[in-house]
Amino acid sequence: MSGICIQTCDPRDDPRWLEALDSNPAANLAHAREWFTVISAAYSHTPFYLRAEDSSSHVGILPAFLIRKPLLGPIVTSMPFLDAGGPCGGSGRMADALVDHLVAEAQRQGANQVELRCISPINQPFEASLEKVTLVLPLPSHPDPLWRGLDPKVRNQIRKAERGGLTVEVGGIEMLEEFYRVFAINMRDLGSPVHAKGFFRTILETFGKSAQVVLAKKDEITLGGLISLVFKDTMYVPWASSLREYAPLCPNMLLYWDTLRRACTGGLSRFDFGRSSRGSGTYRFKRQWGAEEVQLFWYTIPLGGQRTPTISADDGKGLVVRRLWSRLPVGISRVLGPRIRRYLTQ
Repeated sequence: MSGICIQTCDPRDDPRWLEALDSNPAANLAHAREWFTVISAAYSHTPFYLRAEDSSSHVGILPAFLIRKPLLGPIVTSMPFLDAGGPCGGSGRMADALVDHLVAEAQRQGANQVELRCISPINQPFEASLEKVTLVLPLPSHPDPLWRGLDPKVRNQIRKAERGGLTVEVGGIEMLEEFYRVFAINMRDLGSPVHAKGFFRTILETFGKSAQVVLAKKDEITLGGLISLVFKDTMYVPWASSLREYAPLCPNMLLYWDTLRRACTGGLSRFDFGRSSRGSGTYRFKRQWGAEEVQLFWYTIPLGGQRTPTISADDGKGLVVRRLWSRLPVGISRVLGPRIRRYLTQ
């Protein structure tokens, strides 16, 4: 596009990428430069990070990865495993140029389609899927107003966990094994392939102090855990799980309350609970904290042929697959899961 220069870059040593992140309020966790290292190192997917600049020195960015799916062929996604992505910064004209450039690059790589996950609509002839929303809670500067604003039922469940002797521990990579044990069991129970433990290890190593592991424990037993990530003024919780047999003790409620409390005292202004399908159980869990939904716009751009087939977790085939997977021994699911999960972009 005339007047706009686009080039591939390595965001880890590109000062203009950081400039785009700092100057644009629409920049979200998916645009953080750490994912360049995490996704390529953990799963060997090929990064395509694009930076655009116009004649007025305005900067736009677009992170993406090429994922070569066995039997189904390659696709390009911005961003795999995350809620959002897509073009960020500059003007609408620059965003169009970035998407056009990514589509052209995907075609050169023989990709079947381009996936774009955006927090606002973009100029595309293809309709966005509106199935997913993320749930966001504005944070006060002190946790007391947040506590007083919670529904009495939520406060009672938090107190129940505390009276039951549950405690919360916060740390880093040294607590990964305990988190992953619970996470792998929960993913198996849900009928979903689990991420590789190395994926989370690379996140904790790469994000450093911006990433934390939070565990809910009863004596020495870990009942639940989550991983939180801080980007700009927002704390994100992309992954959380607790063991079903301990649900009556409310470990999830204590986990989230402690994490919300620390986000307030840490000076953050927003808490992002992560994506859900509207009306689902996880959606209702997040809404009870007072979080408001933010629409996500997920686009699929086919490139010359049919879209890569997908199995929805809610259709007939998806339900059968989930039931079969949930019956696997946990040890087998921990071995097989990451081999499949690396190719599931959602």
